[in-house]
Amino acid sequence: MRLYDYSVLNAKGEEVSLKEYEGKVLLIVNTATGCGFTPQYKELEEMYEKFHNAGFDILDIPCNQFAGQTPGTDEEIHEFCTLKYNTQFPQMKKSDVNGENALPLYGYLKEQKGFEGFGKGVKALAMNAMLKKIDKDYKNNPDIKWNFTKFLVDRNGNVVARFEPTDDMKKVMKQVEELM
Repeated sequence: MRLYDYSVLNAKGEEVSLKEYEGKVLLIVNTATGCGFTPQYKELEEMYEKFHNAGFDILDIPCNQFAGQTPGTDEEIHEFCTLKYNTQFPQMKKSDVNGENALPLYGYLKEQKGFEGFGKGVKALAMNAMLKKIDKDYKNNPDIKWNFTKFLVDRNGNVVARFEPTDDMKKVMKQVEELM
């Protein structure tokens, strides 16, 4: 299968085929409303505004699998994001990204780009320490580790990069810009 063979549900529960995004640069991100990384919504919206008219989209998939940091309904999540961060990009139905109920799309994304570490810095060290307590072998599986993991897809549907939540958003912006 290829990326465009998958679909997700939007916040209203309607099926959205990823074929709708064919020919666009796409950033797929699992989000949360009550996470230390939630302020990344600001940079995501800035990216969306800067590149959307040139063929860039963001697929926001809220997820409550990480410390229950997205407890609200789809409507409450949407309201939070639009009021606090003025988000305009498509927001999908809250979904799992790991485990038996994970969206099939996430199985595909994780096959294409596995976990390669959190990088360096204070946030990376904190994430490593926290995850070691949860799963001693976390480094050796491709699972999504936390909220705001991002997958960058080129105009041909190739998953070209995976960004962990600890990655600097400037790095994400730079790679998006290169694909534009």
